[in-house]
Amino acid sequence: MHNVIVTGGSRGLGLAMASQLAAGGYRVIAVARTESEELRAAIGEAAARNRGELHFRALDLSATATIAGFVLALRKEFGHIFGLINNAGLGTSGVLAIMRDEQIEKLVRLNTLAPMILSKYVLRSMMSQRSGRIVNVASIVATTGYSGLSAYSATKASLIGFTRSLAREVGQLGITVNAIAPGFVDTEMTRELGEGQREKIMRRSALGRLVDAADIAAAADFLLSDKARNVTGITLTVDAGNTA
Repeated sequence: MHNVIVTGGSRGLGLAMASQLAAGGYRVIAVARTESEELRAAIGEAAARNRGELHFRALDLSATATIAGFVLALRKEFGHIFGLINNAGLGTSGVLAIMRDEQIEKLVRLNTLAPMILSKYVLRSMMSQRSGRIVNVASIVATTGYSGLSAYSATKASLIGFTRSLAREVGQLGITVNAIAPGFVDTEMTRELGEGQREKIMRRSALGRLVDAADIAAAADFLLSDKARNVTGITLTVDAGNTA
């Protein structure tokens, strides 16, 4: 059974990806600072099936000095790590000129630095087996831009550059590295938008709707699968045609 780490796996996109991958037969380790009620329920559902597994392990990714030891502990407990989905991140918004320096540093640490360091240590497991899949969750705002999200957009754009270059570094070892760029996803965050804003986003999309978390999970499932064995260094946009 392939082991897959999903960061930010306690809610939202991370939980959707963790649940779908477990249902597909993977042993998924959902990583977050705390275990949510939704994740506990998903773990129970996974245990009731006779296929796949879902586990929770706590980690504060902003404490980057602890990442190496955390990965070593996972390898001792579960064995070789086949997949890593770097999903955890902050969505902090704010006009750059009045954002606190501490907010900017926190965004960069969790959204950019932590995925790079986590990938470094997980890669060592993948390299020893000459196989593996890394999926970085970026965003369409990395390329389109969005007012009030300059710092956030910068962190997501950096993930795309990281994806392309790392794919070249490790490709000959049988490891693929790809990114997913979700559009506006129908989650708690977008439900907080006004109805007028949501309608405007849907009108701007070619398909006239928002993306579901299940759509992002399906994209991750594909990129981890053998069907995508020759897909690497790409950014898969899932946005219902918002950027078409």
